[in-house]
Amino acid sequence: MAYKKDKKPRREKKIIVAKNCYFTETGTKPDYKEILVLRRFINERGKILPQKYSGLTAKNQRLLALEVKKARYMGLLPYTDRHAL
Repeated sequence: MAYKKDKKPRREKKIIVAKNCYFTETGTKPDYKEILVLRRFINERGKILPQKYSGLTAKNQRLLALEVKKARYMGLLPYTDRHAL
């Protein structure tokens, strides 16, 4: 049998995790009319941040997605970064 060279050690993935859910701490629920709160969970390209970065609970992440979509439909939030305000 041929001797295999040692493989390079794998780098550990660094995951940025927010510690607590914003809505649980404040005792509120996501609402499409609160644009400043919704903007906290949208990146500069206009995408909704994933749960591992936003730190929201699964339930609040689903509610947030629905409320962001409502705000986009109403014209309160842009769909992408290419829309002029």
